[in-house]
Amino acid sequence: MQSGSGMQFGIFSVGDVTPDPTTGRTPSEHERIKAMVAIALKAEEVGLDVFATGEHHNPPFVPSSPTTMLGYIAARTERLILSTSTTLITTNDPVKIAEDFAMLQHLAGGRVDLMMGRGNTGPVYPWFGKDIREGINLAVENYALLHRLWREDVVTWEGKFRTPLQSFTSTPRPLDGVAPFVWHGSIRSPEIAEQAAYYGDGFFHNNIFWPQEHTKKMVDLYRRRFAHYGHGTPEQAIVGLGGQVFMRKNSQDAVKEFRPYFDNAPVYGHGPSLEEFTSQTPLTVGSPQQVIDRTLSFRDSVGDYQRQLFLMDHAGLPLKTVLEQLDILGEEVVPVLREEFAKNRPANVPDAPTHTARVTATRSGIESEVTA
Repeated sequence: MQSGSGMQFGIFSVGDVTPDPTTGRTPSEHERIKAMVAIALKAEEVGLDVFATGEHHNPPFVPSSPTTMLGYIAARTERLILSTSTTLITTNDPVKIAEDFAMLQHLAGGRVDLMMGRGNTGPVYPWFGKDIREGINLAVENYALLHRLWREDVVTWEGKFRTPLQSFTSTPRPLDGVAPFVWHGSIRSPEIAEQAAYYGDGFFHNNIFWPQEHTKKMVDLYRRRFAHYGHGTPEQAIVGLGGQVFMRKNSQDAVKEFRPYFDNAPVYGHGPSLEEFTSQTPLTVGSPQQVIDRTLSFRDSVGDYQRQLFLMDHAGLPLKTVLEQLDILGEEVVPVLREEFAKNRPANVPDAPTHTARVTATRSGIESEVTA
């Protein structure tokens, strides 16, 4: 991680294949996959800390196999933390998640974490033989098993949703004996905030479509419950936020260029106007300074936090435009955010989690137990 405020900055992608409304051209799946890789490499080049990909199993999305993509990116980067913006804890087998991400951890030298989520595509459940009505129960049971598989060398387990395990060892074991850090991503389910708090894991709110008061409520709940379960004070809970930006030197140019993408985007097109959406949600379309001011305001509602990811490559924006956006983000926005977020950051607020720091903490914990 880069030095600075103890915060990580990066980007998250949903990997949508969307026609460019200004040209009518739709990229091929191959072009979109290659574009996501180019965007990840650019993120490292401009000094960002994290690249996170979604997981989807239906058109118009391409990232059905996050660890394959992240493994390829790992080989072509040196510092970037590779993550997911959703790993479907509901429909993936926890044994396979344990194996895939431990393997990725070894290949990437520990530059790996992941975000558990339930996804937003109902039909994915029957495609993988699951029942959507059990969504929350699947998330809770599957994660309980995954958590053990990474921490216990031999696991005997029985549950409701998969066949029992007898003296099972997931291989490879996590790198340096430390499991990848897990974020639990949720937009509106208090059960998931509760789950993150119970395990002392991170909580990530995508912070895109909802007013800031809603995000504040979810993060406050997680912080309170984190303390309730004895992991530290509410301020020591590990929080990540998403966000969504489009920038040009002059804000009028940004609005003019982004409007057709906004108006036609599958996720929010044909609904509220761009002006309504930017006033009611964290979407910021304008100058770099407006993005800085808006992002710094997040701290007012959620407190000091550890990770800020931006959605940059969606709605049919061409690769060239996204790479320009990343230049602006890396050169003009993130350096200021690092500096400003570091100011007045209380000493008891933990830095963003990294593999190296967690290995050190684990080893010093073991040593202190031995000497106690």
